Amino acid sequence: MAANKNSAAKNGSSKNGKDGRRVIASNRRARHDYAILDTYETGVVLVGTEVKALREAKASLVDAFATIDDGEVWLQGLHIPEYGQGSWTNHTPRRKRKLLLHRKQIDSLMGKLRDGNTTLVPLSMYFSDGRVKVELALARGKQEHDKRQDLARRDAEREVARTLGRRVKGMH
Repeated sequence: MAANKNSAAKNGSSKNGKDGRRVIASNRRARHDYAILDTYETGVVLVGTEVKALREAKASLVDAFATIDDGEVWLQGLHIPEYGQGSWTNHTPRRKRKLLLHRKQIDSLMGKLRDGNTTLVPLSMYFSDGRVKVELALARGKQEHDKRQDLARRDAEREVARTLGRRVKGMH
């Protein structure tokens, strides 16, 4: 029994992270450039070689964004490189991929996107119980002064944590 657990961990098939999630790619820049208003967990329609490439944790969400066309949500700009051992059945790296959401969620998103200057940005892509999921965020773009304020606030919080840590250790 112990040998099976060790071999699963070596293969990378063990459950990493919280809730059985294994992160494939994350868009760290999105939290810097956008104020996140709401998040959604979506499924993705993929072909076989895309899933195999994602199992090797090869994906980039840098230029990715989502749109709603004819009542369907599409992820554009996501780069999944071709699978190394794929043949003529390989996928195109930057094709449009359909996202799976409930109809009520799509209708709600359409209303929110129509109302103001918001956009849909993918925050991360991960495996959840063997299925590829995308964490999609309804976001509003930050202006330069907002970004500076966030950086200053984060630096101040870090400095407070440092001084508290020094006091606890008795270093003043």
